[in-house]
Amino acid sequence: MAEPLRHPEEAPIGPVLRPPLARRFGPWWRFWFGLSLCGLLLFVVGLLIPLWAGIGSWGVGIPHVWGFGIANYAWWIGIANGASLFAAILVLRQHNLRTAINRFAEAIAVAAVFAAALYPVVHLGRPFSSYWMFPYPATTGLWPQFLSPLTWDFWAILSHLLVTTTFWYVGLVPDLATLRDKAKNRPLKRFYCLLALGWRGSIRQWAFHQRAHRLTALTVIPMLFVMQSAVAFMFASTLVPDWHSTRQALTLTVSAFESGLAAILVMAHLLRRGLSLQGHIDDLDIDLLGRLLAANALVAMYLFAGGIFLGLLDDPVAQAALLDRLTGPYSSLFWIASLLTIVAPLPLLWRKVRHEPWLAVAVGIAVLAGTWLERVSLVVGGLPAERIGLLRANYSPTAAEWILLLGSAGLVLFFMLGFARLLPTISLYETRHDQHAGRAA
Repeated sequence: MAEPLRHPEEAPIGPVLRPPLARRFGPWWRFWFGLSLCGLLLFVVGLLIPLWAGIGSWGVGIPHVWGFGIANYAWWIGIANGASLFAAILVLRQHNLRTAINRFAEAIAVAAVFAAALYPVVHLGRPFSSYWMFPYPATTGLWPQFLSPLTWDFWAILSHLLVTTTFWYVGLVPDLATLRDKAKNRPLKRFYCLLALGWRGSIRQWAFHQRAHRLTALTVIPMLFVMQSAVAFMFASTLVPDWHSTRQALTLTVSAFESGLAAILVMAHLLRRGLSLQGHIDDLDIDLLGRLLAANALVAMYLFAGGIFLGLLDDPVAQAALLDRLTGPYSSLFWIASLLTIVAPLPLLWRKVRHEPWLAVAVGIAVLAGTWLERVSLVVGGLPAERIGLLRANYSPTAAEWILLLGSAGLVLFFMLGFARLLPTISLYETRHDQHAGRAA
């Protein structure tokens, strides 16, 4: 293994500035950008199919009125919540890891929120009427049904998008001013000048910026817990035995944090290798991310064991629902998800695995797949046809649903590649601050 890389305090900002100011990128970036464009095209096709043919093009029906659409929505929201929560905690704690991780963790959260936002709209069946969920003044005097989960989704996504984007943008402002001053291309310089909001780096501006950044980080934390609890409440407010549980909020919050950490770990390795950021995302940062992901898996293991133990002590209806989930038609999804989210991250407890890039990336991807299967198992497995006396076959996703899932991944990839091309993936002003602090020490 190579010797440990330099800590960010000693790293120059040149590798971070190079991608946004470069005139051209190499063939690998063009390959991935072309792949993301194909994914974006799939996303558009996946949206047009239900818009043109209706929700009947999906595999949903009675009793499975919720399928991939809601599962994917809950999965993307979980990734966004986990990434935003981690970034906000680092800012409030002023942890050294924030310099290397915060910027792209916030970008992951914004991209995931955009990917999640369209699922409830398409799932309406009449997306052209989605504006009815907004309480706008009208002569009809009609207001949204505030007891409807669709209205909860609207306010949850809107608040999530506003808070997450504001948190990301506030942290970007000083770096946008740096790019404005260093850009040679005139249109690009005007673009950065517009986004920098007249930043000059005065003491007064820095004081306001630090307050605003901490205030937005402080706003993120309660909002994310409320947001994830609202997603869980959509399930818990029903009478379905497998969903009607007070443990849903805690289980989904832990799972969301795990998926967010996994996405950050994967992106850290990809940015480190692809943009030569070894001096900024060093071995210590990667090691800490691996430890946190393994620790989160141990918490998930505790909740898994506690859920089964308490379920077996519950009333007969809840016991039957638990046994159906463990041994029923969708039990394979449940067990595979449990293995990927609980067992797969445990090798990260060993230092050798944490410092082997491809092993760490494989673990991160396995966790992301496991949390997605967990959502599918919860949404689909909670409503087996046999429980309510129907003879309809079990849920089977259609090609349109798979296209939309792959397309949403393409949308996130497109967003992240655009972010890496136009904006600094590492905080420039915090890197400079660490440099000065290191020299002063």
